[in-house]
Amino acid sequence: MSYTIEFQSRPSYLFARVTGANTPDTVRAYMHDLVQKCEETACFRVLVHECLDGPRLSAGEVFELMASGSRRGLGKFSAIAFVDEEMGDIGRFAENVGVNRGMPLRVFDNVDEAAEWIEGLPSAPAADG
Repeated sequence: MSYTIEFQSRPSYLFARVTGANTPDTVRAYMHDLVQKCEETACFRVLVHECLDGPRLSAGEVFELMASGSRRGLGKFSAIAFVDEEMGDIGRFAENVGVNRGMPLRVFDNVDEAAEWIEGLPSAPAADG
């Protein structure tokens, strides 16, 4: 598993750009790093730009990743904007799985739309970070 995650603090959210191999292990690992960074910075609004190489994950892999990730992340995030230009219809499936498990998640086709959405959300409560 080889990947790189670069974080940038933006005025109202944390931006994370992930590059590397498109595998379930990579996704699990970077999500762990993402949760850790959010806890360190007390910023729980995130825009993830996933730029992974290789074949797209199967619907079963996406379901498992979203279901297990939702269990670990439930109650931690106030908003997650997710972008993977290569994901296609499976992105909507991933969004449905996450939202149905209580995650404040939206999937976008490009970073500009994702940033517009997350920046347009009402201010987070003080307890949210």
